[in-house]
Amino acid sequence: MKTDTLIIGCGIAGAAAALELAEDRQRQITLVTRTDDAVDSNSSRAQGGVVGRGVDDTPERLAEDVLAAGAGLSRPNAVDVLCEQGPQMLKEILVQRAGVVFDHDDEGRLLFGLEGAHSERRIVHVGDTTGRAIMDALLRAVAERSNIRVLTRRTAVDLITFPHHSRRPTAIYERPVCHGAYLLDQTSGEVEPIVARNTILATGGAGQVYMNTSNRPGARGDGLAMATRAGVRLVNMEYVQFHPTTLHMAGVTKFLISEAVRGEGGVLLTPDGRRFMEQHEPQRLELAARDIVARAIYWEMLEHDYPHVLLDIASHKPADFVRGRFSEIHRVCLDQGLDITSQPIPVVPAAHYLCGGVLVDLDGRSSLDRLYAVGETSCTGVHGANRLASTSLLEGLVWGTRAARDIRRQQDDGPLDDGEVPAWDVSDLEFEPDPALIQGDMQTIRNLMWHYVGLVRSAHRLNRAVRELNHLRLNIEDFYNRGRLSDGLIGLRNAVQTALVITHSARRNRTSRGCHFRDDARSIQGGAPPVEGDALDGVGGPANS
Repeated sequence: MKTDTLIIGCGIAGAAAALELAEDRQRQITLVTRTDDAVDSNSSRAQGGVVGRGVDDTPERLAEDVLAAGAGLSRPNAVDVLCEQGPQMLKEILVQRAGVVFDHDDEGRLLFGLEGAHSERRIVHVGDTTGRAIMDALLRAVAERSNIRVLTRRTAVDLITFPHHSRRPTAIYERPVCHGAYLLDQTSGEVEPIVARNTILATGGAGQVYMNTSNRPGARGDGLAMATRAGVRLVNMEYVQFHPTTLHMAGVTKFLISEAVRGEGGVLLTPDGRRFMEQHEPQRLELAARDIVARAIYWEMLEHDYPHVLLDIASHKPADFVRGRFSEIHRVCLDQGLDITSQPIPVVPAAHYLCGGVLVDLDGRSSLDRLYAVGETSCTGVHGANRLASTSLLEGLVWGTRAARDIRRQQDDGPLDDGEVPAWDVSDLEFEPDPALIQGDMQTIRNLMWHYVGLVRSAHRLNRAVRELNHLRLNIEDFYNRGRLSDGLIGLRNAVQTALVITHSARRNRTSRGCHFRDDARSIQGGAPPVEGDALDGVGGPANS
């Protein structure tokens, strides 16, 4: 199979890239997802909203907030791109091209929300289902483009890179380049190569390597692991943001309780009714940066052996307002027997967003020729050591579009040649993968990462995590090399690879900054400049691969 551009992932970044590329009717774009339905992504789960331009807001004010949240590790020129171009792209692409209708008043004026660490009301939203509204609109627009082919139930196995996969012996002397990817067809069980002039990784993050996460089941670090194996440069992988408030309920995936609930007046309480944020951040209280609020909850739970804390919006807003503004949260909680219009919400922190990833430039280009990365898979440098609320959808939109525009500026270099790409070798495979072993190993990874590489880290915990993950990786790799491929087996291999990269990065970085907190090292307060060993060229932490 051949295509001009292969996009792996169907969240906001991948869909935005596909739409922009499709403006050139001569191009054939292939958009793939491992799920049954393209709308099933982390982007669709975003509740609070997306950063726009508030009434009295400016790009400079937004940039100040992004930089402050990033704790001195954000890349200034990338922040400028986001703050200057992002709100305009939101209007042109999401509103005008895709037809997203954000909440507005009776006179047609946009309603702006306030979230943690923002100095202005600038968050546009569609109730508390903003991500779903955006993705429904984008994917409708994708479906209308005849030159976009969407393939579902396809799991990316590995990138096709030359000289590694080339049949020509002399290719060893050539500069490494990406030529597409091997994809598992989950229905047939066959692995097929898709050869592409350009490949875009838009596979999302890695929250599922943690026991508690707000992420979809597919957020296993697939793109990050593939990039690592291909020798692509990754940075800032230790900066895993934990969302302070997810619904405390049984199950691996925690339901997110939007930061907008605190933005609208919700307060955090201990189970016995004591408000505690003034002890941890007396100025911004519940609207402090996410890492501060998450650690405050963690310490309260640890010190007092609480199973959770409480988030109370019912005492501060009328029931009609809560039902209207947070309809989806209200519905999900009701399904759990909890009425948030009259009861506080039990919440715990959970792994939410990876601030690091594949290092890219301002057009989404990685260190490997013809390979782009966008969205949470990438590290643009915008988020630094801690992401500002509601900037992730905007970053995905901006860099997905910019990557596509960069590809469109390129000259086609002749017909694609798939004759050099070898078929997937299945000759030595001995058995079908055992789902019980896959599930057991995944649970081991999640437990290790949660307890040893979680909200609070130390050299002792990280060293133990490296030892145990390395041992587990050897067993998984042997399992992978001898078993027939399945989505679960591919995800397990990628999860342990990504977990090790995160852990090695956290062990090397002895300075607490943003959402990387070590209780055995000195701290850097928000806005402080990088110190020696903290950053490379103002972009991020040491390369992880």
